[in-house]
Amino acid sequence: MKKFEKLISTAVQSEVSDIHIAGGHATVLRHHGRIRKDEDETWTHEEVDRLVGGLLDDNQLRMLRSRQSLDFAATVHSTRLRINVFNSMRGLSIAVRLLPGTAPSFEDLNLHPSLEKICELRSGLVLICGATGTGKTTTIAALVERINQTRTDHIITLEDPIEFRFQSKCAFVEQRELGTHVISFEQGLLDALREDPDVIVVGELRERATMRLTLNAAEAGNLVIATLHATNPEDAVYRLCNAFPLEAQEEVRSQLASTLQWLIVQNLVFQEKLGYRLPVLSILRNTQPVKGIIRDNKLFQLESTIQMGKADGMFTRERYIKDFLNTREQFTPPSRAFQPSEEVTREKLYRSPLMAGGGNPGEAPATDSPEERS
Repeated sequence: MKKFEKLISTAVQSEVSDIHIAGGHATVLRHHGRIRKDEDETWTHEEVDRLVGGLLDDNQLRMLRSRQSLDFAATVHSTRLRINVFNSMRGLSIAVRLLPGTAPSFEDLNLHPSLEKICELRSGLVLICGATGTGKTTTIAALVERINQTRTDHIITLEDPIEFRFQSKCAFVEQRELGTHVISFEQGLLDALREDPDVIVVGELRERATMRLTLNAAEAGNLVIATLHATNPEDAVYRLCNAFPLEAQEEVRSQLASTLQWLIVQNLVFQEKLGYRLPVLSILRNTQPVKGIIRDNKLFQLESTIQMGKADGMFTRERYIKDFLNTREQFTPPSRAFQPSEEVTREKLYRSPLMAGGGNPGEAPATDSPEERS
């Protein structure tokens, strides 16, 4: 762990974004987008095994053996890390992404300023959609941080894993990680509804039961922000509704029509003149015509409604590029917005000994969690 902590500290100072560790191989670093080897920093297979053993608790080790890989987040040397441990020809290998110590702002992410209106909503459903790796989680982090700064609300997040740790400001923020603090998104939602929430964040809508509870939570008067894998607004609504049996779909469409506030589909597109990627959004707002389209299952009309919805703050991809990206003079480079840094929050990461299969209140666990050791 000492060697790993030193590596993380050096990487933060050197603006390294990713670290790759494999037994019998030089450490590999991604620096300003380019891969390079550090021949002076080599890990033996045994060192990698000991490092994994130091990073994972017993439950995580069981999951690693079962799945042959594990994705999790940890704080090491005051730096937030997203870590993937996997089995390979070299034995166990580790891929580390260094994260910013604070959640980025809308300006940092080069997002349209109209998204700030989401943070004024008191109830309803906001869907952030897109493929894997398009920045959905980071956009939600910006939304949560803005609400945290401006509202006296109770925010509960259900994440897989927790990438950005929020320090409670105006709001009271409680974060739960799948597999660490909660067994499933479904159970997390059931819990959250009993915990006096104002805002609930659901890391991903995958299962039918999670989708149903998400709609119920929004219908009950909470603001619910969730992600969904979809390529366009029509696909998003179709996926959500068709996850249910045919006999339930009319009721689901009615719930969605009444609760949906914003539906955003996000992509990252490389800009030649800038030399980096920018988010390109499709934005659907739930106007009366949109409500009718969803209720009547005429989803093919959504695209034309977005095209005609400029006055209501809607954007097609093409109009977003033309009216926003092409008219904006300055952008924040990702290298600056996502530069690894120490976490602002110093709140202790604690695991109750009562949840470790033994011990009494007030007694230290037999083995501290990896995050506590660091």
